[in-house]
Amino acid sequence: MLKPGALTGVNVVDLSRLLPGPYCSMILADHGARVIAVEDKRFLADKLFFNLINRNKEHMSLNLKTEKGKEIFFRLIQNADVLLEGFRPGVVDRLGVGYETVQKVNPKIIYCSITGYGQNGPFRDRAGHDANYMGYAGVLDLIGEADRPPSIPGVPIADMAGGSMNAAIGILLALIARQNTGKGQYIDISMTDGMVAFLPTALFLRQLTGQEPARADGLFSHRYACYNTYETADGQFLSIGAVEKRFWRQLCDLLGLSDYADLQYDDQRRLEILNSMRQAFKQKTLDEWNAVFGDKDVCWGRVQSLSEVLEDPLFRQREMVVEIEGNDGKTSKALGVPVKLSDTPGAVRTPPVDFGESTSDILQELGYTPNEIKQFEEDGVT
Repeated sequence: MLKPGALTGVNVVDLSRLLPGPYCSMILADHGARVIAVEDKRFLADKLFFNLINRNKEHMSLNLKTEKGKEIFFRLIQNADVLLEGFRPGVVDRLGVGYETVQKVNPKIIYCSITGYGQNGPFRDRAGHDANYMGYAGVLDLIGEADRPPSIPGVPIADMAGGSMNAAIGILLALIARQNTGKGQYIDISMTDGMVAFLPTALFLRQLTGQEPARADGLFSHRYACYNTYETADGQFLSIGAVEKRFWRQLCDLLGLSDYADLQYDDQRRLEILNSMRQAFKQKTLDEWNAVFGDKDVCWGRVQSLSEVLEDPLFRQREMVVEIEGNDGKTSKALGVPVKLSDTPGAVRTPPVDFGESTSDILQELGYTPNEIKQFEEDGVT
């Protein structure tokens, strides 16, 4: 039997869609919170129901534009600790479920809104997605090759790191504050704000050198051979992060390039060193470099594909790749819980639920009869 999680006993109602909000509520659910995800089935037409992040949750369909739908919602809210939403500013107020209204029903509610640009400011009503937030915040300008357009990463960094994770942190902070004050509060999470907060290294280097950070031309982005990526003889790639002198010296010795050991940040010979390193790494396959470097202190790593990550023994041992049995009895791979707590560990407790799968059970729990539940569906309430 699984141990209780750190958030066992915390009840979360999640009105959000797509990735930022649902990924946040998955983090909470992984650590024991009861999460009831609430979505309107009318949006199924968008085909954007991201099922993988609905593990450990319950899911119900509910139309908040109906009076009965709002009645059901406020019954849910009476026993909730957290409400999460990801609509554009003003939408929840128009639906009649904004913070001021909800707070009157449940004064202890922690109400978290995740938006692209925040609840105030000139961009509050602007539509956007991950690339837009990273771009406006100055992060996208630092990603990619120096002589090419900025590259959009293959993972939604602004959604998850700027939105989901900051929202989870904010909710946990508000839960602790409520223990001390007895009051809930409102949390305003902007994914663009979250990306601006990713710039301390860039700002530090600008203050240190007086130069504007440039794409693929910074201390931690391809300018120097000690912090770079290299192609191997078999067309694979590895990363080098030998920032400290001792790591750089060890790397030079292993590559037979000891003459460069004292020239780590020499700008006069920078391109020469880079080209020499590139030529050296193309002499062996990735597996051969693995044999050369092994566990030596050179700060290196394979650049792995998703398929390789899913089969990697490190992530198996760390339980970052786990097997989960679905409701159909079939087993599939799932990503694990990255925050490891010794006494109240998080876990993948239940498989992802289908859209609206928990609707009937939750309505019964709220006191509705089978006939009422059937009528709700016929009337487009659920």
